[in-house]
Amino acid sequence: MMTTMRIATLNLWCRHGDWPARRQVLAEGFRELRADLVAFQESIVTDDYDQIADLLGDGYELHHGDARTPHDGAGTTIASRWPVTKLHEMELSVTARVDPAEPWIGRVYIAEIDGPQPLLFVNHKPSYPLHMELERELQAVATARLVEDLVGTGRRHVVLAGDFDATPDAASIRFWSGKQSLQGTSVCYRDAWEQAHPGEPGYTFTTRNPRMGWDWDRRIDYIFVRCEAKGPTLRVDRCERLFAEPVGGVWASDHFGLVADLSPRPSRT
Repeated sequence: MMTTMRIATLNLWCRHGDWPARRQVLAEGFRELRADLVAFQESIVTDDYDQIADLLGDGYELHHGDARTPHDGAGTTIASRWPVTKLHEMELSVTARVDPAEPWIGRVYIAEIDGPQPLLFVNHKPSYPLHMELERELQAVATARLVEDLVGTGRRHVVLAGDFDATPDAASIRFWSGKQSLQGTSVCYRDAWEQAHPGEPGYTFTTRNPRMGWDWDRRIDYIFVRCEAKGPTLRVDRCERLFAEPVGGVWASDHFGLVADLSPRPSRT
């Protein structure tokens, strides 16, 4: 029987800024966190360097998305303490505005996890430009349909995480949250931050962080749990921002991450 599991997501900001100082903060933070599953965005993997292996050390299976920026190896990664039995990756080039120069943006990466209970772990990375909510809507629908196909008629948990580049009131996030349909499709996922901190802004991309180069405080990083007819299949016991304070004056990334502790819900009839 599955006990509480710890899920995290973080946009690493590649190796920008003072990487040696950031590396130390990140490595120590993840060592203390002891997450079971982590969705990384802007992770660097080249022929001679694996940023996630460098930060996490032993104890994880690392699975890197195939699509990466040619000049620096930026992309997405899933880290799992449990065996990964199958991987799925889908391009989300839903319109001509999705930039082919950054092939890992506008893509979804899914791991089938052989954990204590069947689990799909979804690292969703839609387009980021502010004017491209249409693309984020279409990308959300495409990802949701793929997930539903993978779930099929079986019973398995789905945890969806990543840098969604949209605020909670955006149509793409309202779609994920079950508040509106898109393209003739509807789903419902529980927003872990909103469940744990109802009504609190929970900004993850904020001017309080001097590494963040925008002038707008936003919550754009999420952990979601898929719902069935009567609610989420996993209970959100805790959700907090990750690397949301400097350590010795060093901010770990330009984003704050998220960490959520999830546990089984009682059986429902």
